[in-house]
Amino acid sequence: MPQVLTQTQEERQVQTAQALQVALARMIELPLVDLRERVENEMLDNAALEVKADDDFDSNDISDEGDGDADDEMFGADSDHGMADDDELSDYLTEDDVPAYLRERKDAEFQQRETPLTYGRSFYEELKEQVGEHALSAHEQTVMDYLIGSLDSDGLLRKSLARIADELAVYQDTDTDEAELERLLKILQSFEPRGIGARSLQECLLLQLEAPELKSPYKAAALIAISRYFKDFVSKHWDVLQRRLRLSDEDFKGVIGLLTRLNPAPGSAFGEDMAGAAPTVTPDFYLSVDDDGEIHIALNDDGLPELRVSPAFRETVRNYSGRTRQLNRQQNDAYVYARQKVEAAQSFLNLLNRRNQTLRTVMRVIARRQSEFFLGADDETLLRPMALKDVAAEAGVDISTVSRVAASKYVSTDYGTYPLKFFFSNEMSTGDGESVSSRTVKLALRDIIDHEDKRNPYSDEMLTQLLNERGFAIARRTVAKYRGQLGLPTGRLRK
Repeated sequence: MPQVLTQTQEERQVQTAQALQVALARMIELPLVDLRERVENEMLDNAALEVKADDDFDSNDISDEGDGDADDEMFGADSDHGMADDDELSDYLTEDDVPAYLRERKDAEFQQRETPLTYGRSFYEELKEQVGEHALSAHEQTVMDYLIGSLDSDGLLRKSLARIADELAVYQDTDTDEAELERLLKILQSFEPRGIGARSLQECLLLQLEAPELKSPYKAAALIAISRYFKDFVSKHWDVLQRRLRLSDEDFKGVIGLLTRLNPAPGSAFGEDMAGAAPTVTPDFYLSVDDDGEIHIALNDDGLPELRVSPAFRETVRNYSGRTRQLNRQQNDAYVYARQKVEAAQSFLNLLNRRNQTLRTVMRVIARRQSEFFLGADDETLLRPMALKDVAAEAGVDISTVSRVAASKYVSTDYGTYPLKFFFSNEMSTGDGESVSSRTVKLALRDIIDHEDKRNPYSDEMLTQLLNERGFAIARRTVAKYRGQLGLPTGRLRK
């Protein structure tokens, strides 16, 4: 059969991602730790990218231009600082060469707190540094060092003070008594993280609740619960505890929410040198609420150097630009090399700028939509249903961009550090037609299972019925899915 060459026309829609979009997408999904490494590698590869010295005034520094959202009624104006002066841009070759690089500057009054999930140094090193903040004599420092060394890996002190006094006398040739040990232990218990040096779980929780930096409307009731009714708390006798505290259902949920966020093992926050391995979580955002109810957001730039394009490279490009035909081969090679490095450096700074803009915009939308949660002492029941597409539409970005931001970023708040994906949940309807978060349904499911008779636990069918009675129109297969996501076994295995 003879071959026949035919020509056909077909219309096909093809979307090709530009190199800049791909680079930006990869930059956005980098958490802070990986971003630091990315910046360091870029500086090694590009000699035109350098760190600005603290005492070096450079009229060409890249300034923060903001993203036009600083006047939002809910958010404070301290998230963006600084404006570009005209003379700061005078040394760039053309206006198009100027990268809009945002240097995130924290307000001097904004305190960046360490994330409670991990510390980079060892248990002993961190506590030893805090010892230096107190005016102790050489004798007291010796005793304090031994107290720190006597802590268990979870940060609690399980040796009696009398035994520690004996050990100091035998092993350190240091005389002390229980009164002095008690006084120094009180100092140790004021160290961070709160709860260090407690002699029991009850004392550990009380130390955290008594911390002056902890501000919660449920603090007073929580202190009463732990100091007077600790046995009811550890036994999870919620009905009894609620009656003793004489609280409404809503207030009691707030108290339990506060108590369950406390750390029963404060020593686990440190590195593996003394406390075993701990997951390293570095927040990408800091979020705080001031006394006026304004939410303040700042990007975490800890460890990121303040970058600029090298003035020497810019000077080389400026000197040779416009007279390339007059250059010899060596000068032309130097010009081409310097121009390529300057363009690459400016492109990288621009990517950093757009990354910071995107992250800040997405975080502001999340904070705005979940403002009740942040203003309400991080109460999970106040979380609103929120999907990726909702944030993408309000932020004016693609849904894949929001997905990249939420996948690996964390925000540090006054009550703990949360992954951004924590704030996303599906929308469900109650029997009254009210929209609720799937997280609210999961909390109700956990509450039912926590209060069930373990000798006769509920089946998934019974759990579905009980949830329906609470107003959650939910199917049995959905109950089984949520139960699995909560890590709860079937009724037969809970017995």
